[in-house]
Amino acid sequence: MVDVQRQRSYGVDWRFISLWMVNDDNHADWYTPEYRAGHYFGHQGLRIADTIRLGEPDPEAVGRWYTALGTALHLDKRRAEARDDADKFFRGLLADTGLDESYATAADDDAHDEYLRADTNLALSRTGDDVGTPILTFHPGRDTEGSFFGPVISKAPRGAEAIELWDAVETLATMSGMAELKRSNRVAPDFT
Repeated sequence: MVDVQRQRSYGVDWRFISLWMVNDDNHADWYTPEYRAGHYFGHQGLRIADTIRLGEPDPEAVGRWYTALGTALHLDKRRAEARDDADKFFRGLLADTGLDESYATAADDDAHDEYLRADTNLALSRTGDDVGTPILTFHPGRDTEGSFFGPVISKAPRGAEAIELWDAVETLATMSGMAELKRSNRVAPDFT
């Protein structure tokens, strides 16, 4: 997403979907307390993102936060550090991203939850409620608006390959009548 945004000079309106909220009533055996805790940690990151949305004049600030958080957790493998002291982790990440460390106080502020739930509901209204993240919406508010869950890929393409994938997904999402294209993951995620 970020690579395509740079190459195409796209404006991105970063929105929120909380898997912690989506799974409010999930009592499946696989949805363990540890899994739920991970979703809550993500929800805390969304509360911070909402605070950034409200407090920063730079429309790219939320995207920088998402990128920094994803990089720290997935590429830099800092999950244990995040689990051990979430506040310290969030504050350090905010500082490293050039954002105010005080935004970290939003992590435990449920005043953001009404907005996060509304954004989550909007995302699911565009795709159906049997999906996860990411949800992409192309051409919002236009006759050609289309949304998809995904793409879920094992390794993010770069450069021309990223553009090729983006264009294919946009074409499918905005085609009249296109509803679903799916297969199971075949390769473990590679965040490099």
